[in-house]
Amino acid sequence: MKSNRIKALFDEKGKEILSVYFCAGFPKAENTAEVISGLERYGVDMVEVGIPFSDPIADGKVIQDAATKALRNGMSLKRIFVQLAGIRRTVRIPLVLMGYMNPIMQYGFEEFFKSCSECGIDGCIIPDLPFEDYMTDIKPLADKYSVSVIMLVTPETSDDRIRKIDDNTDGFIYMVSTASTTGAKERFDDETIRYFERINSMNLRNPRMIGFGISNRATFAAACANAAGGIIGSRFISIMGECGDAETGIRQLKEELSR
Repeated sequence: MKSNRIKALFDEKGKEILSVYFCAGFPKAENTAEVISGLERYGVDMVEVGIPFSDPIADGKVIQDAATKALRNGMSLKRIFVQLAGIRRTVRIPLVLMGYMNPIMQYGFEEFFKSCSECGIDGCIIPDLPFEDYMTDIKPLADKYSVSVIMLVTPETSDDRIRKIDDNTDGFIYMVSTASTTGAKERFDDETIRYFERINSMNLRNPRMIGFGISNRATFAAACANAAGGIIGSRFISIMGECGDAETGIRQLKEELSR
């Protein structure tokens, strides 16, 4: 069954889901599986593994710097799949790869989805994948290998486009909180909350997760109040960059979310 781990998470927990993003190869080249295992041990519900790229247009300075260091460490998409081989022997939570078109295209689209399936990757997020190209070229491959392609919506996405995404994807919908790049925020403004409420009122088929700007108790609580949960990236990467250890990093992050 396609994306059964993602579906099971939303069916069984449903609310206050915590998804954490990190960039493979940062801070160390060989710690991808170690970071994932540490996040699972400390109660993270879902993990997004970032594929480092030299021009991450949707990302802010923290993730850009992490990607640059990961590339200097020799990280590549091929190396990620090597490190993830056998991950399903120990890790049960949903795993999602997040990366841009260029590295995936270089790897080969069919080979990418085949490798995802072999490693037990449940879904992928490709921020610069046009929806029309997804429908014609990518969806058939994703369906063939039972990998969900998670599409992003922003405050500027029309209701019509959102409904098309909802009708033609599964897993969840990634609600980008802002039209700007990734990065921590202290709180969401009234305009952002109105955007959340607008999407809420559409009664979409797919569950939703909110990302970009989730960094503390206030923003995570706002995400949970308006969707199934929140996705944290920049704040976790900042902490892990300071301490160099995923378990110390996730302990500190969870402390920040609770106060």
